[in-house]
Amino acid sequence: MTANASLSADSSETPGLTDVDAYMVGLGQAARAAAARMRRATTGDKNRALSAMAERLDAARSKVLAANERDLERGRANGLEAALLDRLALNEARFDAMLEGLAQVGALPDPVGEIDGLHSRPSGIQVGRMRVPLGVIGIIYESRPNVTLEAASLCLKSGNACILRGGSEAKESNAAIAACIREGLVDAGLPETAVQVVATTDRAAVGRLITMPDFVDVIIPRGGKSLIERITREARVPVIKHLDGVCHVYIDATADPDKALAVAVNAKTHRYGTCNTMETLLVDAPLAEPLLPKLSAAYAEHGVELRGCERTRAILPEVVAAEEADWHAEYLAPILAIRVVEGIDEAIAHIERYGSHHTDAIITEHYGLARRFLAEVDSSSVMVNASTRFADGFEYGLGAEIGISTDKLHARGPVGLEGLTTLKYVVLGDGQIRQ
Repeated sequence: MTANASLSADSSETPGLTDVDAYMVGLGQAARAAAARMRRATTGDKNRALSAMAERLDAARSKVLAANERDLERGRANGLEAALLDRLALNEARFDAMLEGLAQVGALPDPVGEIDGLHSRPSGIQVGRMRVPLGVIGIIYESRPNVTLEAASLCLKSGNACILRGGSEAKESNAAIAACIREGLVDAGLPETAVQVVATTDRAAVGRLITMPDFVDVIIPRGGKSLIERITREARVPVIKHLDGVCHVYIDATADPDKALAVAVNAKTHRYGTCNTMETLLVDAPLAEPLLPKLSAAYAEHGVELRGCERTRAILPEVVAAEEADWHAEYLAPILAIRVVEGIDEAIAHIERYGSHHTDAIITEHYGLARRFLAEVDSSSVMVNASTRFADGFEYGLGAEIGISTDKLHARGPVGLEGLTTLKYVVLGDGQIRQ
């Protein structure tokens, strides 16, 4: 019996099992052993596993969708919000997208084993840095069962073992997908414990997962602010995360009005519930009077509520007065805060005070101001004349992402395959000794 199978979807359903701590340690030990095998896996091994996982998943389509429907029925009975039910739901299109995602990850270049910067030293040795897996990655997420497959595929392709802990609302969907993942790994001759899905919904499992540095090398939380705050506060393992997506667009006085209108509308209305959606619009004072009415009309077509500073309301009196909390807000909703500023210095100061170091953009035709914005705004993605919605692993050419990091150490911005690896020095010699 594998570690995945040793606990049912709910620990209370397993007679005699009371020790979640021992269960999690067992997962950790199995993952550490699997990580050693994954370091030896070739690109071919990993791609065969991804293909086998896709075949197993497609063959089990009806079982997975049936499991998802049971999760949805339970969610409706428990009063789960409509937005969460939508995130939980799998349909034929989303199922096909999961299969396509596996194919895309399989087609990505394998970063493991690359040696960069190899150079000769006076002693005759050659020194470079090799890209290698992180080891064991713990991923904690909510609602979306497709994340189980995404996380597994990215960890697998980057040569890592992983322990996945999904939300209790998706426990049957995740279990069904996990079975396909295990079967695909075995088909490809890789350890099935390279991907383990925590079977218990006991919240103590999360607490144990994030405090096992002997077995887990890094934790990646994907979910709401409260989850990420808890993980950051309690973890004894390094965490790759972001808390908020308070993203800004600053429209400089030199901006092309049509370009500014298009970018500012897209950055807010393309999708409301994502971390790279603009939440505050900053408009340079000389452009405010001619541009704000056009922006207001465009946002009205999308049903966006505007909350503005005094200078904004002098031009748009119908706008709700912004409060201090609005400048800090990640609305994730059709609400936008607008502030009129005096030039780039005030814009950058506002972003530094209220931003979350996620994604910020400037709309300008002035090269020097664009360069200043890129250099001085301390965010994981900084953009010129482009929508903040581009802050995404796929759009950046990473193929896929495990999340977005606003940390400054190791990974920053969208975390793709390279972000799930690290570097070690390698030295090539021919018998040299140090004198």
